[in-house]
Amino acid sequence: MLHTRTTPGGRRRALRERLATGRLLLMPGALNPLSARIIQDTGFEAAYLSGAVLAADLGLPDIGLTTSTEIAARAQQTTRVTDLPVLIDADTGFGEPMNAARTVQLMEDAGLAGLHLEDQVNPKRCGHLDGKTVVPREEMIRRVRAAADARRDPDFLLMARTDARAVEGLDAAIDRAKAYVDAGADAIFPEALADESEFETFRKAVPVPLLANMTEFGRGRLLDARTLDGLGYDIALYPVTLLRLAMGAVEDGLRTLAAEGTQESLLPCMQSRSRLYELLGYEEFTAFDSTVLDFSHPSDT
Repeated sequence: MLHTRTTPGGRRRALRERLATGRLLLMPGALNPLSARIIQDTGFEAAYLSGAVLAADLGLPDIGLTTSTEIAARAQQTTRVTDLPVLIDADTGFGEPMNAARTVQLMEDAGLAGLHLEDQVNPKRCGHLDGKTVVPREEMIRRVRAAADARRDPDFLLMARTDARAVEGLDAAIDRAKAYVDAGADAIFPEALADESEFETFRKAVPVPLLANMTEFGRGRLLDARTLDGLGYDIALYPVTLLRLAMGAVEDGLRTLAAEGTQESLLPCMQSRSRLYELLGYEEFTAFDSTVLDFSHPSDT
């Protein structure tokens, strides 16, 4: 009702146990706490918080302008309302290795199940854009080691993302991934692989859980869950899907409202009042105060 019924430790163990099954885990990205509730309500087993989405929500581009405390605060709002394990994008760790260490503890305190750190330089950019630059491998190794050493809950998942495929080539990205695992990473996020053969090659070379980023309008084609499962991937990530759906609907709705002077034609596209109240748990709050739901509202279903 007021908060999740599970503990951060329990959610972290649940994520690790789910990854240990070898079955592909579909992980949509939440755009706000309410959407995380919907992700849970529609049957998904985990949720994600994208750095690009969190920045866009503040009206900022995805170039490292957000701070670790801003991200942790938003994360805590989300983990408060869902029983799902939530993985978060922690960019480059927001600074030097010591910043990455602090970021891990902030995200642990925010109730997250894990995070990923990437090997880009600052200012970073979307992993599917040209002109990326990665830090030297040893610098990222220090970043990962600092994060691993700072972790207080051994079940907190530490994932390393490498953007080296587009900069140094596939072999270098694989070599980096292996080095990051040796430094303490539990899982790897190989960003912007070109095609199925590269996904397959990466899978054969790196023996830890792997994440496949199925972001829209990216460098590679969108692979379906059956294909990714067949390739042996552990997580299929849909980081910005909900934001793009929502913002597309918002723009269409505003144009319609401006053109027609009424929202009448948009009603079939809207979430109903009753469904919103169901998600918010209005009825459950009557356990505290019987006047919370002592009203009726017009049928909107």
